[in-house]
Amino acid sequence: MSARSSRSTQPQHEDAGASAAAVRGGSIAAVAQRAGVSVATVSRVLNGHANVRAATRERVLAEIETSGYRVNELARNLRTAESRLLLTMVPDFGNPFYAEIVRGIDSVARAHGFFLLLCDTGADAGRERSYFDLLRRHRADGAICLDPATVQHANQVMAAESTALPWVACCEFDPDVGVPYVGIDNYRAAHDAVRHLLARGRRRVALINSDEHYLYAQQRRDGWRDALGEAGIAMRDVWRVNVNCLDYDAGAQAAAALMQLPAGEAPDAIFAVSDTLAVGVLNGLRGAGRRVPQDVAVVGFDDIALAAQIDPPLTTIAQPMRELGETAARLLLRRFADPRASVPGVLLPHRLVVRESG
Repeated sequence: MSARSSRSTQPQHEDAGASAAAVRGGSIAAVAQRAGVSVATVSRVLNGHANVRAATRERVLAEIETSGYRVNELARNLRTAESRLLLTMVPDFGNPFYAEIVRGIDSVARAHGFFLLLCDTGADAGRERSYFDLLRRHRADGAICLDPATVQHANQVMAAESTALPWVACCEFDPDVGVPYVGIDNYRAAHDAVRHLLARGRRRVALINSDEHYLYAQQRRDGWRDALGEAGIAMRDVWRVNVNCLDYDAGAQAAAALMQLPAGEAPDAIFAVSDTLAVGVLNGLRGAGRRVPQDVAVVGFDDIALAAQIDPPLTTIAQPMRELGETAARLLLRRFADPRASVPGVLLPHRLVVRESG
């Protein structure tokens, strides 16, 4: 009798322990029970839906953290055909301009339950195709492209297909293609930079530009040219230098070459289409024995953090980098919400930041 009682009570003890463990541990139902909400509410919190009250969301998230519950991402992806993964295509991880944009993308993505995969395209067509293949095969939900070469290739070579894929162009864009985009008015920004130099009495304003295959480079060139023309100054080809990359060395070499021009032709100001180029320009001018801004004024573009720290601090066009990233992510989320909807392009305002270089 006692032995039978002992044997019969032991399973009851184990079942109770298992039940308690289930409530403490790894099921979505257990999380819901302990948080005092429905399973559907926990699911909405996990999927980043906005229609959950803040206090409820915090209570559910606290219980998830306490219980150690982890989402089975593979099972969820098979059910929903979602990866919760966004690709961010960047041409050069070493350029600080992209870092703040990526932070903006990440802040919006995480708030909506998505994660970023940073993709270094290196302006390589093979890498570009492999990343778009991830979209075609639904291994990623969407992409934000910051690489001018990739944007141009997608718009020109695979235009019909690219408009159907869930991606957004950021910074470099073509408004006629139909892919959602966010950027600034590059023509107006360059025009403002050159007008500032002209207002300071400069008359031989050189341009150090990127590859003019890219639309942004064409627009910045046109802004430079038209600002000179409006001041009655004819554009001279010797004042225009195109470089294949936007790094410091390219800027230094371009500035050194410009300083080799005869005294009456050498520029008294340089407008560089990125701050990394402009920082290199300062070094190149220093190496050529020129003072900034006394002999040559310098204006850059972007307003990266380094621009305010160098000697002399750099006058530049400020792009709203974090807002560019946040806006790009929101545009992509709008495409997810209604793939058939027409998502407009967005132009954000720029600012001229005047410091000591020009």
